[in-house]
Parts: sequence; structure tokens; C-alpha cells
Amino acid sequence: MAPAGHPSSAKRKRSAPSEKVTKRQRAASSEDEEDPNAPILLMEQEILESKKNYNNIALLLQKATKSASGNPESMLATVALCRIFMRFLAQGSLVSKKSLSEKEKVVVAWLRDQYSQFKDVLLDLLREDDVAATALTLCMRILKAEGEYLRDKSDYAFPRDFMANIVKNIITSENDDIRKIYIEEFAEQYDDIRYYTFACVASVIKDLSKDSDHKSRLFESAFALISVLDGVPGSADELEDFYIHKPEKKSHSLRQPGQHKKQAQDAWFALMNIIETNDQRKRVLALISDVIAPWFSKPEMLSDFLTSCYDTSGSIALLALSGVFYLIRERNLDYPSFYPKLYSLLDSQILHSKHRARFFRLVDTFLGSTHLPVALVASFLKRLARLSLNAPPSAVAFAIPWIYNMLMKHPLCTFMLQRETTDEEAKKQLRDHGLEDPFLADEKDPMKTNAIDSSLWELVQMQSHYHPNVATIAKIVSEQFTKNSYNMEDFLDHSYASLLGAEMDKEVKKAPVVEFHIPKKIFLPQEQESGVPDSLLVKLWDFETVDAWWV
Repeated sequence: MAPAGHPSSAKRKRSAPSEKVTKRQRAASSEDEEDPNAPILLMEQEILESKKNYNNIALLLQKATKSASGNPESMLATVALCRIFMRFLAQGSLVSKKSLSEKEKVVVAWLRDQYSQFKDVLLDLLREDDVAATALTLCMRILKAEGEYLRDKSDYAFPRDFMANIVKNIITSENDDIRKIYIEEFAEQYDDIRYYTFACVASVIKDLSKDSDHKSRLFESAFALISVLDGVPGSADELEDFYIHKPEKKSHSLRQPGQHKKQAQDAWFALMNIIETNDQRKRVLALISDVIAPWFSKPEMLSDFLTSCYDTSGSIALLALSGVFYLIRERNLDYPSFYPKLYSLLDSQILHSKHRARFFRLVDTFLGSTHLPVALVASFLKRLARLSLNAPPSAVAFAIPWIYNMLMKHPLCTFMLQRETTDEEAKKQLRDHGLEDPFLADEKDPMKTNAIDSSLWELVQMQSHYHPNVATIAKIVSEQFTKNSYNMEDFLDHSYASLLGAEMDKEVKKAPVVEFHIPKKIFLPQEQESGVPDSLLVKLWDFETVDAWWV
């Protein structure tokens, strides 16, 4: 055997590693011909095997930045980097510790910088439609790994900064599918993701709302994101689904239902502050009672928004109606002009509105209390009866049963159906000159309309309505009130089509008499041998004379 210092020995020691590298390169070259993705997988394996190959991370990042072009190789590099950094996070390789040497701390700092660049790549990919879904999955995996491992001397640390960037990119993205995936797979499934989604939405709206040109798009995206987030926690026991492990401290905000509500409140208030159009206001009002108000520990905080909407006119006031009444009933909101405003909403437009059924369902609730003044209820009944004179048949078809139900709930109003006149002078005046209706149709205060002194003569007029269904329904006020009430759901959704369909489907017991003989002459006298009499038009007008005069 040659001594250690012999040249041949040294030569053999240098040649051994050279042969090894040559074989690996040859193997990689061979695999590359078969699979173009093999070099990426090889670099990933080398990075995980030795720190000497960490420079491959920079190479993979270069390939990953090309993912926007839809290059499958570049997307594979992104996925490989995700696996690499998740391994580093689990190993604690991205945490700088005091026990590390200066050289090791430099390596950790460099790895963290590469990791930050990789997260920027993922966030950019959220804007690319063809890879957005994959990018979101990788972002959430990295988020979970950060929350589990990247913390120093803390039992819980949620990566809020990265979460805020994810939510920001989802909101600003024009890809509705990526927002839907985020909601269904993460925000709706996990309490902590929903909590920080609300928190991030509030901060994103405040940051981006400064640019007035993009407020409309910002509202649409943020509204679509938080309007489907329900499931308000009623107690701490209901907070059990966590994407990142559950905080051990019971005092942590994630384990407090009140804190979850606070984040939702801030998000909704931020959204309401950027409302610019009536359409946006309507969309928020439509969710007030069922979706938004449950998130508010003090729903009266919505009173300013609701009352400002209720004080307007049209459909906006109508949509705000249920929210205002909810605050009055549940939170003792002082709103003295509620019923006068409700009375003003009962106009001719509401009978033609698509919100007609919703309005009368609410009014039925508002006037259901037997403690209301009879003069107030009478005003609503009289006004609806007056509006029915010019209303479409579909509206009259439910207005009359609704009035019937109100009369059964408030028996004192039945005086409006039949009032006996005992004064002799009043009887004489009625016989000679008729009776003037004391109802003040232009009075805005329902307590001062004198409706209780009037009558519902309009309903009698409806008995001669041209539509047979309406005429039949109107006859119920002339019969004995033997029915407790009508089910309004059978009448509220009537339309022209439904009434026509009901009439067409009606079984005809007796065929109508129709004229089947069509006369040959209408404007001129009939021939004597035909035996057909001349028409009334010919008898009253001589068309032959007129024709001669004209010539």
C-alpha cells in the first residue's frame, strides 16, 4: 500500500469525488431526457440532504417566478419550494437562536429572506386565474406551518401579516372562483380563519378605500367575502374548529365569542362606510336582520345606519323597515315616527313593487298588537282600501283578505263596515245629498286621518270588479264573519300570470252563450229574402246618403 503522502494516493483521493459528481450529472442528464421535471426534483432532494446545496433555493425561485406564464415546470418549482420551506419550518431552521454561531445566524437570515421572496411569489400567483387555486392551497399550507412552528417563546402565534396579504389579494382579485374556494374550504370551516378574515377585511378596506376610483370594486369583493360568513358563536364551547392549533389560554381572543363579534362588527362598519350607491345600500339592508345584526353584541349600534335609510323613500326605506322594527322590539329603540313613516310607505307604488309581499308580511306583524290605537289601525285599512281602487288585480286579491284579518284582530274597526245612523237630520242629509267621506287622504299622521269615522265603501265597489276572482273575494265583507282568518301566504304571491292561470284552469260547469251567426252586412241593409233584420247601426244612420253626399 502506498504511504499517505504518495502522489498516487493523493491522486486517487481527488479522483473519487470527481467520478461521483460525474455519475450524478450523467444520471440527471439521462432522467432529464425522460422527464423534464427531474432536475427540479433533484434540486429539492439535494437541498434537503445538505446545507451545501442551499443555493439551489435561489435557482428554484427563479424558475418559480415564471409560473405566471403557465409553465408547468415553473409551477413544479413553486410546489417543491413549498415542501422545502415547510420542512425548514418544522425543523426550526428559520428561527434564529442564541446558541447558533455567527455563520449559522447568517444562513438563517438568508433562508428567511428567501422564504419571504417565496411568499411574495405565492401572493402574486393568487392573481393568475390558471394557477390561483393551487397558489391558494400552497399559501394556506405555509400559513398553517408558520402558525405551528414559526414562533419564539410563545404557545400561540397566528401569522396575521401573511393572512392579511392573502385576504388583500383575494379581495383585489377579479377571480370570483378563488374567493369562493377560500370561503368554502377555509373561512366557513375554521373559526380562527373566519376571525382573522373579518379582522383583515376591516384593515384592507381602510387602506384601499382612499382610492375612490376602486371603491365600487372593493365593496363588491368585500361584500361577497363576508356576507356569507354566519355561524355566530353563542358560547366558547362552540369555538372548536381551528385551522391552526387551539390556543391554550382561555383568555385568548380566539376563544372569546365577544371578540369574534367585535371583528365582524368592525368589518361591517368598514364596509358600510364605503357605500356609495343605492344598490349597495339595498344589498346590505337585505342582510341586516338575518346575517349582520346577529354579529353585533349591541345591535343598536346599527340604529344610525338603519334610521337614515328608513328616513328616505322607496325601496330603501322598505328594506330598512324590518331592521328598525327589530331594534324597537328587541333593543327598545326610541323611534316615535315609526308608524307615521310606515303609513307613508303605504302608497300606490308599493302595490306595484316587487317587494310588495315582503312589505305586507312586515305590516301584518307591526299591526298585529291589540294594544295599538284603533284610529291608527283604521287609517291603514282605509288607505289600503282606497289604493285598491286603482291597484292591479293581483294586489287587490290579497288586500281584501288582509283587511278582513285586521278587522278580526281589531273588532272596533268593524264599525267601518256597517255604521247605523240614528240622528234624524243625518238620515235626511244622507237621503237628500249623500254622505261626504270624512277620511283625510292627504293627512300624513295616521292618528289624524278620521278614518275611524269613515267606512270601507271601496270594498263594496270591488264587488263589481272586472276580474271575476277579485269580485268574488270582495264579497266576503258582505257576508257573516265566520272565518277566523285567511292564510295570507295563499294570496301574497299572486301575479297576473297566476290569476290568469287560475281562471284558465277553472272547470266550466255551463258553457257561455255566444253568437255564432256572423251577418254578411253590417253597415248596409240586409237583403229582404234573407230574413235577417238590419243592424241597429243601419237603422240609426243612412250610409248610402252619407256616401252620396261625400261624392
